[in-house]
Amino acid sequence: MRLRSDIFVAALIRLAETQGAVAMLRRRGAAEAGAIFVKVDRLDGAAALYGPAAQSEKPPEGVARLFTRLHAEEWRDPLDVEERLRREIAFDPDIWIVEIEDRQGRAFIDLTA
Repeated sequence: MRLRSDIFVAALIRLAETQGAVAMLRRRGAAEAGAIFVKVDRLDGAAALYGPAAQSEKPPEGVARLFTRLHAEEWRDPLDVEERLRREIAFDPDIWIVEIEDRQGRAFIDLTA
């Protein structure tokens, strides 16, 4: 059974904040199963966007959700990330968006290899 999106997002925000980052909910999606996107802003003109990993990627034991970076480069211009988020919202208006501001660039999520 998969952890509800609203519970996962609340836990992610709390984890990021306990580690010294600023985390905020930018968009609330479907509570039970809305796709979650995480924007990480290093506050130096670089940002990254993470979204759900392919369903064929099975999360390891103890991992609630698995994410993947949605661009080839490690860091992108924040405006490019915002444009991608606009396209995702147009495709699926039930998505969640969490934004994390962290100078170290930490996302606090489990990523595919």
